[in-house]
Order: sequence, then structure tokens, then C-alpha cells
Amino acid sequence: MTKFIVPTRDEVNAENQKIFDNLKDSIGFVPNLFATYAYSDNALKNYLNFSNAKTSLKTKEKEVVNLAVSEVNNCEYCLSAHTTIAKMNGFTEDQILELRSGKASFDNKLDALAKLSRNITQNRGYADEEILENFFEAGWTKENLIDTISLVGDKTISNYINNTTNVPVDFPLAKPLQGEPA
Repeated sequence: MTKFIVPTRDEVNAENQKIFDNLKDSIGFVPNLFATYAYSDNALKNYLNFSNAKTSLKTKEKEVVNLAVSEVNNCEYCLSAHTTIAKMNGFTEDQILELRSGKASFDNKLDALAKLSRNITQNRGYADEEILENFFEAGWTKENLIDTISLVGDKTISNYINNTTNVPVDFPLAKPLQGEPA
């Protein structure tokens, strides 16, 4: 198997070095997955622009999508990173595990979002009509739908990069789900 070593600041181009410096200043370190994007001269900047773009989804809602998608795609790195971020945004460990399974019994609107995110990911974009109707009945809009699909794509990119490169996880490891596999 090809082994990917996480590139250091000195091993990436000048633009990526600036991004590394900004990441270090803002969050204290350069996550291994972001550093791996820097194998490309353009991918890290493009990904961060896409990932940080304006959306109709609030931060907590984005984490619902990130957790559900990363579980379906079996991405240990993203599950670990987004478990940490979800905790920072007020979710409990039990809520996070439930969100990863594509449910949120503690909030009807988030439940519809988690179910749709999981369903879209599992079905490669072909949402089940019943799940889509439930999403709208829970109060989500067509704008929210498009932004959710965009976020599913955003997270899938990171999941695939990590699952292909298998770079070391530099966040506390997420607990495995018990019961039904993703």
C-alpha cells in the first residue's frame, strides 16, 4: 500500500505555507488532513474556500451533516475531528453517537437533517422521497436542501482523501458506534 506522509510546511508551495501559518495562528496547529490537501498546489485553498463559504445552515447544523456523512463513509479522521467540533458546539457524547447513526431523537428538525444527510450519502444523491418530505415538513427549505447537498459533497471530499491516504488522526479518536453498522 502506498504510504502518505503528512507534508510539512517546508514541503509545500508558498501559498500553502501561508495557509499553514494562518491555520496555526487560528486553531493552534495544521490538521494532518488539511496538510495532506497541500500535496496539491491548489486543493487546500479551494477546499477551505468551499468549506468556509456562506450557507443557510448554522454551525451546529453543519456538524449534524458532517457526522452523518463521515459515518456512512467510514472516515475515522473526520469522525474524530467532527466529534471534537460537535462537543465544542454543545452536543453531548450520546447525541453525537446518535447523529452519526443518522438520527436525533432529541430534536425533530435535526433528526430530519441527519436522516436526509445519511440517506443522500448512502444513495449517492438519490434521496428517498419519504425522507425528503420529512425534511421539508420539519421546517427546512429548498435553500437548506441545496446547502445540505453541498455540505454532503464537501465532507465526502475530505472523507475520500482521508480514506485513500490514511493519514494519522491528530484529534481524540471517536468512539465506534455500537449496533447497526453505517
